Parts: sequence; structure tokens; C-alpha cells
Amino acid sequence: MSSECNVPGGLSEAIPADEEVQKLCDQVKADLEEKVGKKYDEYKAIKVSSQVVAGINYFVKINVGGSNFIHVRIFKPLPHTGSAPELHGYQLDKKEDDPIEYFEGSK
Repeated sequence: MSSECNVPGGLSEAIPADEEVQKLCDQVKADLEEKVGKKYDEYKAIKVSSQVVAGINYFVKINVGGSNFIHVRIFKPLPHTGSAPELHGYQLDKKEDDPIEYFEGSK
């Protein structure tokens, strides 16, 4: 995944999601489904933007079936922490052409 932004704290341009991003999304899928109270049969990462903090925030557009999309915010801690990626927020009812933008929390 090479969408890291050159400016610490800034959000990178959205790029197509790769296998690494899909794996991150898969790691938080159960947590997301529990929080939204819904199971996703389709769950494919489409695009991603990232933000370098004390780790990396990934903002990912995910296709959850047909023309239904969600945005998730996944925090990946620095490797030396040994901590797993965490779901830090989500946005439901997104469209394919909705831009990926910084957000906190869930709605």
C-alpha cells in the first residue's frame, strides 16, 4: 500500500485499494458488523486514503453489495507496538462517487 501522504497529519489522495488494504478491512469486519447490527455478504475495499499519525489511519471506501458503499476508518498502530488494527469509525449510506474525506466517529 503506497498511499502514504508526504505531509504528516495530512490525508493522502485516494488510490485503488490493494490486497493489503483488503486484509486490514477484513480484520475489522466482525467489529463493524457488530456495531452496525448487520452482516455484509459482499465486502470489497475499493479505494483508500491514509493519514500518518502515531501509526496510520486508513480511510477506506468499501462496496457492501450492488451500489451500496460504506467508508471505514481503520487505525494501524506502529509495528513495534504489536497491536492489531482497530476500527475507529464508519460512515454508512455512501455512494460510489462520494469522496473519501477525513472523519471521526461513526454515523
